[in-house]
Amino acid sequence: MACVRKTFAVIALLFLLTACGREAGPKPKAPAPEPGPDALPTKLTALSVDQCFLAPKTEAPKGCEKYVTEVGNTTGTVRKRVPEAGPAADAVDAAVKVFRTSSCKTASAPGGACTQALVDMANSLESVKTTVNRQATTG
Repeated sequence: MACVRKTFAVIALLFLLTACGREAGPKPKAPAPEPGPDALPTKLTALSVDQCFLAPKTEAPKGCEKYVTEVGNTTGTVRKRVPEAGPAADAVDAAVKVFRTSSCKTASAPGGACTQALVDMANSLESVKTTVNRQATTG
């Protein structure tokens, strides 16, 4: 009789364990959808109020590293959503490349290639913003 109880207990325990094994926690969520078309003008507006955009000639380049990263991360979306802004996005990328290859993240004073890269970036980003906003209003 003790053997039957042990067998029954083991079987019951196995059923419980297999039931628990099916519930491994919450199911992973689907990846976030790509931002809607309104997100790009908003992103460009946010970038255009940064001091590195507004006053590139007076900002210390090393303080603009995050701004440059954000600007560089935006150009792919610009090309995808607004192909006619491609040439301006190319100019932004060229300025980002100069900034990154000129040791600007350690430049503590304005001037030289780093400041010129920030100026070029701001001018090109303004062109991108104008083209994107024109497309957003005309569809």
